[in-house]
Amino acid sequence: MAQEFIYNPPRDPFLEILYEDDAIVVVNKPSGLLSVPGRDPRYHDSILSRVRERAPEAQAAHRLDMATSGIMAVPKNSRVSGILGKQFQKRSTLKIYYAWVYGVPESPEGVIKLPLITDIANRPYQIVDFANGREAITQYAVIHTEANRSRSLVRLHPLTGRSHQLRVHMKEIGHPILGDPLYASEEIRDLAPHLLLHAWSLTFYHPVSNQKMTFRHDPPFPVPVKLF
Repeated sequence: MAQEFIYNPPRDPFLEILYEDDAIVVVNKPSGLLSVPGRDPRYHDSILSRVRERAPEAQAAHRLDMATSGIMAVPKNSRVSGILGKQFQKRSTLKIYYAWVYGVPESPEGVIKLPLITDIANRPYQIVDFANGREAITQYAVIHTEANRSRSLVRLHPLTGRSHQLRVHMKEIGHPILGDPLYASEEIRDLAPHLLLHAWSLTFYHPVSNQKMTFRHDPPFPVPVKLF
């Protein structure tokens, strides 16, 4: 029998705010915390529920996987959410991630184009499906490789925003992200205490002033080079 999942999200800090004004809150989400509340009351704790303690009408314009850490922009009301959400839909935002992956990709940089769809019989897994999958595109570049070639630090730029996109794409080219509980083998999963995937940078246009804004936050895991 599969062991029941126990949700025990980190609470210190309760909410790491990088920026706040009347329209938005920009936060650094830790690994292990949901972006939005789950249907089950046991999974209510999330970035959105925490932001709502200070902005009760806050909405979600985008999400990060529970296991992924990094930058999230949270609109404080539905009107602002609609404006910001359209930017994500139209791909006018810029998102940069960093991850440690298993081994060394054959090419130091490239573009992965593999359409994705939910595996209905095995949710929440995503699978490649060329007939029915939705377009998914990821640019990647190897930034650093360990001397023993056991792992590489990669810079990831998703041009689309499919669920689990970066995790599936790296797995499909033979280099799963370390610590991934869904897409890595047990051996590779156990090489890290949690998923080593971090949303390092987010660029968007302020939903009220239309000013271009960029926020960055370093990963919670060690990196041996300067990030850019």
